Amino acid sequence: MGLMELILTVCALAQPSACEEKNLVFEDRGQSLAECAMAAPPTIADWVNHHPARIVVKWRCDYPGREGHDL
Repeated sequence: MGLMELILTVCALAQPSACEEKNLVFEDRGQSLAECAMAAPPTIADWVNHHPARIVVKWRCDYPGREGHDL
């Protein structure tokens, strides 16, 4: 099995224009990128619970090392 990334675009609550990407890496269990993105909300909720000063504004799944991780 390979690896897959859940890529979150997160912004500071106090400064909404201060955004960055956070990559959460996990084992690819044979799901498509679309299935990964659709199954992401529980993982995102857990991340937000541990980072209360941030808000997730969008997310996507990709494979590690691929180009195109722009906001």
